[in-house]
Amino acid sequence: MPSLGGATGWLNSEPLGPAELRGHVVLVDFWTLTCINWLRTEPYVRGWSHAYRGDELIVIGVHTPEFSFEHDIGRVRQATTERGIDYAVAVDNDYAVWSAFDNHYWPALYFIDADGIIRDHHFGEGSYEESERAIQRLLDVERADTGGRASPILHMGTGRCMAMRACPPALCGEIAESGVDRG
Repeated sequence: MPSLGGATGWLNSEPLGPAELRGHVVLVDFWTLTCINWLRTEPYVRGWSHAYRGDELIVIGVHTPEFSFEHDIGRVRQATTERGIDYAVAVDNDYAVWSAFDNHYWPALYFIDADGIIRDHHFGEGSYEESERAIQRLLDVERADTGGRASPILHMGTGRCMAMRACPPALCGEIAESGVDRG
């Protein structure tokens, strides 16, 4: 896995490195405060963090600022608090983690196996079902209670999850009210 050592700070966690991540499937999510595309994907990433935490998935957000005002760690902390982000967030004000991943996009998801190898990626919005299947493949889990579909995060009809087991009720309502495309 590319190094996270260049992070200029961490929220919700002590710094994470190879020793802490060894043996875990990791989802890395590059984001920036004002990216509307990230704002639309974030509920899914947060949902996966909750749904697969018990399966040893580690989600790491990497906040890499696009604009000068986004370097303010106070604003990043406020965004994580307001959005209920409780997974680790690496603050990447110097673009060191961005460069280590050779990343070029917000949002960007990198799916890393337990051996630290990037096995898949997705740039931009959409493909939520495929992204979740990538997580399930790497974790070697299935969610039998969803009728063969991806987990509850992806199957929201009129604002409520079709299977509530892993979806926090507040998240379901938030996604429904946000107008996020569910299809």
